[in-house]
Amino acid sequence: MNILIVNDDGIYSPSLIALYNALKERFKDAEITIVAPTNQQSGIGRAISLFEPLRMTKVKLNDDIVGYAVSGTPTDCVILGIYQILKKVPDLVISGINIGENLGTEIMTSGTLGAAFEAAHHGAKAIASSLQMTADHLKFKEFDIPINFEIPAKITAKIAEKYVKYDMPCDVLNINIPENATLKTPVEITRLARKMYTTHVEERIDPRGRSYYWIDGYPIFEEEEDTDVYVLRKKGHVSITPLTLDTTIKNLDEFKSKYGEILCKMER
Repeated sequence: MNILIVNDDGIYSPSLIALYNALKERFKDAEITIVAPTNQQSGIGRAISLFEPLRMTKVKLNDDIVGYAVSGTPTDCVILGIYQILKKVPDLVISGINIGENLGTEIMTSGTLGAAFEAAHHGAKAIASSLQMTADHLKFKEFDIPINFEIPAKITAKIAEKYVKYDMPCDVLNINIPENATLKTPVEITRLARKMYTTHVEERIDPRGRSYYWIDGYPIFEEEEDTDVYVLRKKGHVSITPLTLDTTIKNLDEFKSKYGEILCKMER
């Protein structure tokens, strides 16, 4: 069995080693490969490098584990992992464990989810795993991150073991784990909330008198009870949201019937 681990937090994220070890406990005979960006790539979505060359370096993560650092995006890591390193589609790709939750329809901007969707696109079973982080200053830190990923890694590996065992009708499992989770924390199947953050633009003035802007927001807690936002942030449970690559509207026939003539007529 071949497992590929990628992330968007970078090759030196401690979650990579924790996840590697947890997967080794569950999949003792698996060949596990780590491919991650050389630096932080949060918010990059499913971007791919088309106009610049990529470089890949073998990196020693500890005495027993090596990984490949790629000078590109998480999606680039998936592509190089499959077509340059493994030379085949792995049985499972896990993107994460991300430092910070990935919830709601805003997952489209997530590098963690972008990598998982890319893996699914190439035919692999894919998981995106993220750890809730209420300390904002830790979310984008690249080195010396004081977070213990042992429990989140074990939860992810346990879910992964079940995922590969069954033929589930989804392309990606999006896992979000509370920051204080234990191995006994309840797990729920959820749907995506509309939003996980408010949207805020802060204007500042540079030393030359010109405006520049920071985009940020504040966490949303009030959502419908069956959503990932509610289950993770209000109930403190592990959220699993099954996702598909096909984002076509669910009731396509009804849409065609109601709006087909309106949209498809080209006369003036």
